[in-house]
Amino acid sequence: MSYGLPSKQTVNAVGGRLRARDIAVGTRLWTLDGLRTAQTTVTHVMAAKARTAVEVVTGHAAFVVAADLPLITPDGWVRAEDAAGRTVIRTHARKLCRERLTFRVGYAFGYFVGATCADGTVGRNYVSLVVNDEAFASRYARSLNEATGLAARPQPVTRPSGYLGRDIPGFRVRVVSSYLADALRQYAGGDAHHMRQAFPRVVLRDRAVFDGFLDGYADGDGCRAKHWAGRTLVSANVPFLVDLAAIIGARFTPARKGLASHLTVVDRWAARGTFRPEHHDADPVESSWVTVEAVRLRTAPGKPFTLYRYRLRPHSTFLVNGHLVRAAE
Repeated sequence: MSYGLPSKQTVNAVGGRLRARDIAVGTRLWTLDGLRTAQTTVTHVMAAKARTAVEVVTGHAAFVVAADLPLITPDGWVRAEDAAGRTVIRTHARKLCRERLTFRVGYAFGYFVGATCADGTVGRNYVSLVVNDEAFASRYARSLNEATGLAARPQPVTRPSGYLGRDIPGFRVRVVSSYLADALRQYAGGDAHHMRQAFPRVVLRDRAVFDGFLDGYADGDGCRAKHWAGRTLVSANVPFLVDLAAIIGARFTPARKGLASHLTVVDRWAARGTFRPEHHDADPVESSWVTVEAVRLRTAPGKPFTLYRYRLRPHSTFLVNGHLVRAAE
């Protein structure tokens, strides 16, 4: 029978890291269910002595386990001692204890995403919008709250104006959530910068979500036409507008010489029949692949290792320094 972890090796338990020897029946551990984090519970703890173990070194961290403890790779489970040069799955261990939001994907969600794409800022662990129009800021705050459950409200601020050469008043909506920030970056193809963001196809779930997106984006980077029924969207991000034009069935010609381009969105665009719903999960992917840079033999010259192995339910896997390993069957 194979055993798993030396007594001092830490495990990613719910509530914080614990040493392998401190894991008891009923302890909840973090794991991965598909591409997202989940929790599992220890139902049985076993221990045995061993003279050797291996240290697995990846670009993310290093950890010590039994040589035959299974690690997951794109080709299936492999023994830790055979993992050198292979890619294994992991997650950011420091993000395990953060609050995970439950997204309500409807009109408000679409509006929030659209307005963020137009005028928002996505930081490492926050999302904010700073605009001159208090009504716009209030609509953004309400949509953010309805879509995510996070408390948000406009706050008066001042910001410098290069054109006027002085500070001007405005309104800011800001929430702190690395989970939300990660989600928005993934919606935009990994880069939320306005000039590099991709069209967020998560808003194509249904017409209500997409209508919200159009309204939010137009409130930020658009204007209502005076002499015809529709709006004009303005952006220098041409690939973004190309994708949007295809969805609404509009003709689009990018501006020349690097100027901002204009996309016309008539109110009756849906009559063209070009909208096709797509399902995309709103929750961010919380796992990635990392290469095992080295596997080093560790020996116990005096007192042998005490290796601990667990049985778990409902998932038979758990995380060690953010890396997924398999427990006892």
